[in-house]
Amino acid sequence: MKQWKRLFALATAGLLLLAGCNGDKSAIGIIGGADGPTAIFVTESDKSAAPEAQPSGEEKVLNLFTWVDYFPDDILEEFSAQTGMKINYSTFESNEEMLMKVQSGGEYDLVLASDYIIEIARQQDQLLPLDKEKIPNFKNINPAFQSKFFDPENQYTVPYAAGIPLIIYNPQMVDFEVTGYEDLWNPVFKDSVVVMDDARNVIGLTLKTLGKGLNETDPAVLAQAQEKLQTLWPNIRALDYNTPYNLMISGETAIGYMFTSQVITALNENPELKVVFPKEGLGFGIDACFVPAKAPHPENAMAFLDFILEGERSAHITDQIYYISCNSAATEYLSNQALVIPDEAIKGAEFIQDVGEATQLYNDIWTQFKQG
Repeated sequence: MKQWKRLFALATAGLLLLAGCNGDKSAIGIIGGADGPTAIFVTESDKSAAPEAQPSGEEKVLNLFTWVDYFPDDILEEFSAQTGMKINYSTFESNEEMLMKVQSGGEYDLVLASDYIIEIARQQDQLLPLDKEKIPNFKNINPAFQSKFFDPENQYTVPYAAGIPLIIYNPQMVDFEVTGYEDLWNPVFKDSVVVMDDARNVIGLTLKTLGKGLNETDPAVLAQAQEKLQTLWPNIRALDYNTPYNLMISGETAIGYMFTSQVITALNENPELKVVFPKEGLGFGIDACFVPAKAPHPENAMAFLDFILEGERSAHITDQIYYISCNSAATEYLSNQALVIPDEAIKGAEFIQDVGEATQLYNDIWTQFKQG
């Protein structure tokens, strides 16, 4: 799900250097790389200030593995300052890369990745059951984001963020209320629609307008979806996976279908834009944390999970990463209430999952659609 990367490393490093020059014994350093910080370290003098809450019996090290900037720098700094732990932050470009590296060794203590790949890792016995006695804030997780296909008994994962593609439109350019996916086909939107360049999502919303699910595999139904999708082409202004919000902000498009983080970006620039929870039903994905079965410091991972599940701290994370909060205790602290999705809307939400051999059918439909 992770589409967006926050780049604060240089500014943070400068502040930390200043703190160190002022004799701050809890100063933290950042080892930077071309793609942002790859490790955070605590000096020996910092370790003497570690609180009694520090997990016992393990080296003061936490090895994190996720996308660039998905755990905000200031959250990592705060945890290091409180525990005296050295945090090694390693990154991957894709979920598949993550899985291969987790399979090959026991280097990582905590991994943050997407739902479908976690399901594969669970089936391969790559996940360590959580010790919930060491994670009292586990109770803060919104039940609407629990008991999903990748962890039906909530034994292995902590939901971190949810991405729910939504419709957003400009009411100054539309003289009726948009209520669902079907409205994207309205002739009034000729050459004025931007949608993500993503086969499964856009074919999926087309299937939803036909009363079908996101993971349809029947060739006859997919042929019907292809026929309908082709009729959307006259309305398409752009297919844009990375920055569709720019067209909404500029007013070049009147309506768009994009990921949550992109919707929030557009709303921050133009609060008058309206968000729609499509009446046909939502599709969504969850990024969750898990402890690998061979984690060298599992207790440190449990301590970090409890740390980020505290309500106000969780809200602070959500406000920075622009994804839907999975934490009920965070709701009251969120500065942007657009990051709160009503539970009733989530209940019927559907995950995009592996469709096996039908994947090629989806790819073929999308290729033909993009040819106009």
